[in-house]
Order: sequence, then structure tokens, then C-alpha cells
Amino acid sequence: MIGARSEFLAPSEMTLFNSDIIRVLSVCGVTRLIQHEVDHVISEIKNGHSAQMPKVIASAETIVESAGFSNPYAKAKAIAALTIAENVSKLTTKGCFKEHDPVKYIPLVAAGHEMMRAASLLADEVREIEKYNDSVLRTPHSSNGRLKSKNKLFSVPE
Repeated sequence: MIGARSEFLAPSEMTLFNSDIIRVLSVCGVTRLIQHEVDHVISEIKNGHSAQMPKVIASAETIVESAGFSNPYAKAKAIAALTIAENVSKLTTKGCFKEHDPVKYIPLVAAGHEMMRAASLLADEVREIEKYNDSVLRTPHSSNGRLKSKNKLFSVPE
């Protein structure tokens, strides 16, 4: 939650906060989970079936399965990053909607920003662990829409 308090409406603040969120979602598996669900709907439509809109309720533990980590420490750090990110809303909701005294709400919202930054730094560590092992899972689409994958930097997606 950002921008609900004027003290945090600066474009640079919002961009930094959002980039931290995007990093956590991308590295830790949320983006790949969404990719999988959207691909499934598209596949159903292409095959002439009636597509059901995805209804996913995912925990940090199930989300990291979508990330395809090869290193258990990377997986553990990803769970930590997602859990921290999930808990940011507790502070920012209180700071943005329940507290009315700036002396109380500014530190709460700032603390939420710090938590998101910490989660982002953990996500960076996760990616570096996978990079050191040359095991970053990449899942591009082919020109016909088929999902490909690779996990070695110099391999060709299959």
C-alpha cells in the first residue's frame, strides 16, 4: 500500500516501492504462477473448451513451487521474502486507514516500506543463489505460444 498518505505520494517513493514489489513477485514465483494460469485459460480457449477463470489461493509455500528453484536455500529465502511482503499490508493498512495522528502513521507506513525493501533484498539473494548454480529457470513462449523452458544460461529453451 503506497500513496494513501500524502507523505508518500512522491513519484520516486512510489516507483521504488513498486519495483521492490515487482522484484519479489517475479523472483519468488508469483509471476510464473500467473503465467501458468493464464496459459491454461488460453489453451482451453484454443482447444474449443469453455475456459474457467483462474481461482488461485496461494501461500508462500505453494508459490515457490511455481518458481522452480533448484536450491533449497533459495526456496527458503523466497518463502521468507513472500511472507515479509504479505505482512507489509498489516502495517500500511493500519498506517493509512486506522491511524490519524501523523506521529503514529508515518512510522508505520515507513516501516512497511522498509519491510518491502528487505523482502526485495532477500529476493535478490534468491536469484543470486540460483545464478551461482547456473540454475535460473526461464520459461519463455515460442512463436506459436507454446511454453518453453531452460535453466542453464547457455542452453536453448526447449
